[in-house]
Amino acid sequence: MNHYLTALVFTAALSACSAQSLTDPVATATVPQPSEPILCTDNAGWNSPATPRQIFGNSWYVGTCGISAILITSSQGHILIDSGTEKAAPQVAANIEALGFKLQDVKLLLLSHEHNDHAGGLAYLQQMTAAPLYARAPADAVMRSGKNSRSDPQFLELSAMPAMAKVTTIPDDQSVTLGSLQIQALATPGHTPGSTSWTWTSCDEKQCLNMAYIDSLTAISDHEYRYSDDNIHPGYLASFRRALKQISQLPCDILLTPHPGASAMWQRLGAEPTQALINPNGCRDYAENASLKLDKRLAEENSAG
Repeated sequence: MNHYLTALVFTAALSACSAQSLTDPVATATVPQPSEPILCTDNAGWNSPATPRQIFGNSWYVGTCGISAILITSSQGHILIDSGTEKAAPQVAANIEALGFKLQDVKLLLLSHEHNDHAGGLAYLQQMTAAPLYARAPADAVMRSGKNSRSDPQFLELSAMPAMAKVTTIPDDQSVTLGSLQIQALATPGHTPGSTSWTWTSCDEKQCLNMAYIDSLTAISDHEYRYSDDNIHPGYLASFRRALKQISQLPCDILLTPHPGASAMWQRLGAEPTQALINPNGCRDYAENASLKLDKRLAEENSAG
């Protein structure tokens, strides 16, 4: 293991909020790890390899440069949110092991939303870990079949992904517990019907911070879908606006997003950060920007007739 990753593992042992211990690494990674840290950019490809790193406390980045995957660790087991694409999943597995964690200690899988760029690799990671996936009902149906439906704004542009065998449906406001870990689900439909954001607390030896993994909030679609057509999908726009309001009011010290570039994550997590990692206004600003873009999208739909 190179000096950079060794330092990360040592830091993890010192920065857990409660008594948390790293398990021994296992030499089963299927993707070679770089000898030097990779510098990621906002326009990186979905499958571009990234160096895994500590975000804060027991929260770790294990995704690619273009798509996030977040690992939350404890001595009783770990939670993984998102997988990237099917092609990227082995890289996520390798990143977890490169940090010194065992794949079999991942006990629970979660997702942000049911698109193949974020959830396409979950079936592979389920095979590697035997962990169940917890998902809200709209995402649950997609993950069981591997196919989206017309309820998704981007339906005509989406490709299928591997179906999953072990999926558990959770309520919209479910609090998920694994040992000492507790993570709160927040239904944030809009980008997709099953969009889910997640909040939890991570601590180091000095402080505990509110972590917020907020799902994509972009109002984009295929050429048929109209967000303003409440007759075809009743209540969807109202749910979208309600989610934006809830996000803007969340306790939010560290904002994380499924697309790192959406929240300037590489400017905050890189070896030489140019922006502060901690920003209590991060969720508010993210939601307000999304609300403005939604208004623009609705205006465009109305002008198109």
